[in-house]
Amino acid sequence: MTRIAVLGCGSIGQRHLRNLRALGLADLDAVDPDPIRRGQAEALGVRTHADPATALRAEPDAVFVCTPPALHASGLRSALDAGADVFVEKPLASSLEGIDELLARAERDRRVVMVGYNLRFDAALRALRASLERGDVGRALLVRAEFGQYLPDWRPSQDWRAGYNASAALGGGVLLDQSHEIDEVRWLAGEVRSVSATAERSGELGIEVEDLALLVLRLESGAIASVQLDSVRRDYARGCLVIGSEGTLEWTLRGGARVKRAGDDEWTLLAPASDPNEMYVAEARHFLERMRDRGRPEVDGAEGRRVLEIALAAKRAAVERREIAV
Repeated sequence: MTRIAVLGCGSIGQRHLRNLRALGLADLDAVDPDPIRRGQAEALGVRTHADPATALRAEPDAVFVCTPPALHASGLRSALDAGADVFVEKPLASSLEGIDELLARAERDRRVVMVGYNLRFDAALRALRASLERGDVGRALLVRAEFGQYLPDWRPSQDWRAGYNASAALGGGVLLDQSHEIDEVRWLAGEVRSVSATAERSGELGIEVEDLALLVLRLESGAIASVQLDSVRRDYARGCLVIGSEGTLEWTLRGGARVKRAGDDEWTLLAPASDPNEMYVAEARHFLERMRDRGRPEVDGAEGRRVLEIALAAKRAAVERREIAV
């Protein structure tokens, strides 16, 4: 029986616990210092612990690191110390310090490491990528990706100012927390060559990290991409647009994917939107499959490291007001 420990029982940790149970895993440990969160995990029928050392002494087969980003590297290290495969929520860490050593160790010990960029597992976005790869719209010239949602609405049951999203020390801010869109651009249109960015605190939320960011990414293919991130928008937006030499592709999380080729009068639906939780289930299933076959996951440690490198370069670019090669 596969034993899995989930470190951190916030919203994403709880989601992974629910999905792992739904996938038939019953031997689960949940770790969180907060007794309320432990109680929520216990309601799912899993063992709970206040101290990660207790769960890791049981030598789990895998560890899900769902703590604040600033604690991801230490969680990865502890999981490797326990001899476990590791799923690390995005971003891989809040800095690159020690990351290369940890990933080299995981490779040497033949441990599976996967990073939680779940948008890659959205069925409609996968359909858009397949259309792009078929050449339905020719060569990608311009990509636009965006995310926006009012931070107090993300987790209505808690004070947003007390969460990691609002804390520089814990690795908050939209550039790290919503680095999904950076990964999305790379996955769709290829590697990033350089980044320039503007990132600001609007003052609307009373937090110490950026809640607005605009990035321009130059890609190795010659295409350019814009990434718009915010945590002040009062409605919800997550989507991307790919302008190709022979047409346009569009995806939104809540609307699905569609294509309009040169000469078409109307858009053609590629795939409808699905329940957002389905991509998290698909992501967890993919990780479990790689645990079994010892294959390299789609979003491995190297992929997660690359996204982190670009996000941190964007932070520097915003401060230094210059384009930075990556």
